[in-house]
Amino acid sequence: MVGPAVKREAVAHLRARLGLSERRACQIVGADRKMIRYRSARPPETRLRQRLRDLANERRRFGYRRLFVLLRREGEPSGINRIYRLYREEGLTVRKRRARRKAVGTRAPILVEARPNARWSLDFVHDQLASGRRFRILNVVDDVTRECLAAIPDTSISGRRVARELAALIERRGKPGMIVSDNGTELTSNAILTFVTAQGIEWHYIAPGKPMQNGFVESFNGRMRDELLNETMFRNMPHARAVIRAWAADYNEERPHSALGYQTPKAFAERLITATDTRAAPSESSARMPVAPPAPIGVSTRRALVPDG
Repeated sequence: MVGPAVKREAVAHLRARLGLSERRACQIVGADRKMIRYRSARPPETRLRQRLRDLANERRRFGYRRLFVLLRREGEPSGINRIYRLYREEGLTVRKRRARRKAVGTRAPILVEARPNARWSLDFVHDQLASGRRFRILNVVDDVTRECLAAIPDTSISGRRVARELAALIERRGKPGMIVSDNGTELTSNAILTFVTAQGIEWHYIAPGKPMQNGFVESFNGRMRDELLNETMFRNMPHARAVIRAWAADYNEERPHSALGYQTPKAFAERLITATDTRAAPSESSARMPVAPPAPIGVSTRRALVPDG
């Protein structure tokens, strides 16, 4: 028993069940009588507690740090220590998922210019409808701004479909400097090879069996799995498309991202664009930064480097 609240409960239990005096109960527990008699003068903070519970129920996989950022956006002046105390007292701690094994070994960073569209990553994630029918989602992520550029669910997504979706995305957003993916059959098909040649885009395939080399989209897949797919029962494909579209918009525009200093990906991208437009003098932090997951020893990184200029 190390906390004052626990010791108060122990003293109360000894006095109620065994009829001991307060002095004797405090000696057994090892507590000071002044501490046992102390009553907190803190205000109940009912409104803040209720808002914190509402946000935690709305975003069940958010921890206290992201909830603190959301409260700050609403004008809440409380510091993070108070929010953490209320978060613990309300029993809102997020249940931790089983940790995955981490890769070991020396790694070399892959450098990418700190600007939007410097590099995209794409991958598939799978789920199923309420009827049991399985479907897949094509996720495309900007590695620098962490934006979800596309989250396309369907029961079947071929290489031709991937090429069409990428062409539409390029027409809307611009051509990326590089695209990174694994070696799935859809992404190594003739349709993709023809698309890459026609668009003049450098396409980098990670080493087989090394998903950590495509870490940005893998991390995004994990967030989608944890915050959306594991929390939602999809009735049918139209329902899945609507829910995933809304979640992707919220991910880009509302969800604080810890790797971006708890900014939203959209706000971070706008800041980078503004810095580029004003032609500010490049600094060590903004000119080039390692935004890609390092590659294990023995994996060539030449194709994944962006040329200077």
